[in-house]
Amino acid sequence: MLRTHTCGDLRPSDLGKEVCLQGWVRFSRDHGGVAFIDLADRYGITQVVFDPEATKDVDVNALGAVIDTFSRESVVQVNGTVRNRVEGTEDERNPTGAIEVLIRSAKLLNKSAIPPLEIGDQKEGVLPGEDVRMKYRYLDLRRSEMIHAMEFRSRFLHLAGQYLESQKFIEIETPILGRSTPEGARDFIVPSRIHPGTFYALTQSPQLYKQMLMVASMDRYYQVARCFRDEDSRKDRQPEFTQLDMEMSFVDSKDIQDMIEGLVAFIWKGLYNEDLQIPFRRLPYPVAMEKYGSDKPDLRYGLELHTLTEVVKDAPYNIFQKIIANGGIITGINIKKDLAGDKIGRNEVDRYIAYVKKIGMGGLTWMRAKDGTLDSNIVKYFTPEIIENLKKEMEVEDGDLLFLLAGPRKATLEGAGTLRRKLAEDLDLIPKGVHDFFWLVDCPMFDVDPVTGKKDAFHHPFVLPDEKYEEGFCFDLCLDGNELGSGSQRIHDVEVQKEVFRQLGMSEEKMEEDFGFFLRALSYGAPPHGGIALGIDRFVTILLGKDTIRDVIAFPKNKVGTSLLDDSPAKVDDDKLDELQIMSMAIDDIEFDEEETEE
Repeated sequence: MLRTHTCGDLRPSDLGKEVCLQGWVRFSRDHGGVAFIDLADRYGITQVVFDPEATKDVDVNALGAVIDTFSRESVVQVNGTVRNRVEGTEDERNPTGAIEVLIRSAKLLNKSAIPPLEIGDQKEGVLPGEDVRMKYRYLDLRRSEMIHAMEFRSRFLHLAGQYLESQKFIEIETPILGRSTPEGARDFIVPSRIHPGTFYALTQSPQLYKQMLMVASMDRYYQVARCFRDEDSRKDRQPEFTQLDMEMSFVDSKDIQDMIEGLVAFIWKGLYNEDLQIPFRRLPYPVAMEKYGSDKPDLRYGLELHTLTEVVKDAPYNIFQKIIANGGIITGINIKKDLAGDKIGRNEVDRYIAYVKKIGMGGLTWMRAKDGTLDSNIVKYFTPEIIENLKKEMEVEDGDLLFLLAGPRKATLEGAGTLRRKLAEDLDLIPKGVHDFFWLVDCPMFDVDPVTGKKDAFHHPFVLPDEKYEEGFCFDLCLDGNELGSGSQRIHDVEVQKEVFRQLGMSEEKMEEDFGFFLRALSYGAPPHGGIALGIDRFVTILLGKDTIRDVIAFPKNKVGTSLLDDSPAKVDDDKLDELQIMSMAIDDIEFDEEETEE
C-alpha cells in the first residue's frame, strides 16, 4: 500500500510521523504563499499544507509547481510530516482537526474536470437538484452524508448476516431470471435469444423459490435478495430494490416474529449500542383501521379516530342518513386544545376541507367545542343527547376542534388516516429521533371488492388461511408509519393451495399453466413453513431520517424510473432486436408526469 494512513486516521498521537496520504482535493486556500488543502477520502478529511518556509531539504519551487496542478477533486498523493496546527486554527468538528501534514513531496495522480456539483457537505455549499445528483452519482457519493449512508447500510446488512448465521440460517442465492407468474405487480420481461418467442421474468421476490427450498429440507434460509417490479417510482419504491429475505420450516407465526425481533434487536445494539425493547406490541388489523385509518399507522402521536356511526345515526342530517343507509360510516378526529385545536382558524379549516376533497373524499364536517357545547353549522341537526354522546365518545373539552368524515367504510377510514398524518405534520406532532415498532396481526385472507365480490389476496396467494378461508396467518412489521416487511405462515398442503387459487378465480388450467411447477413441489412432502422479507432500502431510509430511498441506494432510478447516470432505459440496435425476433417500436413520443409518478 502506497498510503500509510487514510484521510480520517491521523491524530495528535501521530505527531512527527512521516506519512503518505492519497485522496481527492476537496478545497484549497492560499494564504501568503502557504497553500492549505483539504484532502478527502471515504474516511475523512485531513488538512495538508505546502509551507515553503517550513520545508527543509526540498526543492520548494518544483514542489510548488506540482501543488499548482492540484485542481478541485483531482486525485493526488502527498508525503509529509504530521504536525500540530497553529494554535487557534484547530477544527473541533473534524476528528483530524488538531493536526495537519506538512507536504515534503507530492504527485498529481489524476486531474479532475470542473465538478458540476458541490462535493463538500451541504453546510459548506448548496446541495444541487436531485437530477444533477443522479446524473453525476459517482460525485454525489463522495459527499460525507452519502458515504455515511452507504457505510450504515453495509453495517446493517453485516449485522443481519451475523445474527442469522448464529441462528443456523444458510445463505442461498435464488434465480433472478425466472418464470412470469401473476403475483401482484408487473414483471420486467426478458426475451430469450435461444428460445425465440419465449421470455424470462426478473423475479419480483424469491417467494416461490424459498418455499421450494423448504421442500428441499434447507430448513433455515436467508438472502439479501435483489427484486424487480415494473411499478411507478415513489419516495419509498424503486423498480429494483433489496430485501432481507428469509424462510423457516416447522414454525408458527410467533416463532417467525420472535426470530425477527431478535434480529432487529441485535442490529439495533450493533448500530447504536442500545438495547431495543422487545417484544414489539401487536396491533390487530381491524383495530388499526378503526383507530388510525391505516394498516401501517404511525403510533408515535395521538389523533386517534373515533367511529361515530352509532352516535349520530338518529340525527336528522340528510347527508349522514344517506351514507349510513348505504352501509357507510362516520368517523372523526379530535384535535385537542393543547395540540393547537383552538388556534386552527376558519381559513385553515377551509384548507383542510379542500385537502380531503383532493384526496378523494366528499368533504369534511367540523365542530368546535365552546362553552360546554359544540358549535358548527350542522349542530342544529343534533339533539342535546346526541351532542353529549358525541362529546363523551370523542372526549371533548372546550377549545377542541372536531373533524368528521363520512362515506363508504374503507375509503372513509383511509381518508381519515391520510388526514391524520397531514394534521400530525402540520402541527409538528411527530417526534424526532423516536422509533416505534409493532406487528400488524389478524389480517384478512382476501380483499373483497364491495361491488363485484371479486377476491384479491390481501398479502399474496401463498399465505396459510384459517379453516374458513377468512383470515390469513400473516403479519406485517411496521415502523413509524411504514411497512418494513410482510411475513406469514405458508400453505404447505397442495389441495389448500389449489383452493386459494380457486377462490381467487383461477381455473384448473390456469393453475397448471402458471404454477404447475410449484404445486408439484408442494406435493412432495412440503413441511409446515413460513417466513418474511424486510425492505432494506426502506428500513435504512427510516433509521437515517431520509426523505426518499433514493438517498440510501448507490445508483437509484429517478422519479420516473430513469437512470440519468447511464441514460437507461434506452433504445437498442435493430440487429439486436432482430436476433431476439422482436419488432422495434418508437418511444420518442411517450411523456411522463414526474409529479404524478412521485405521488
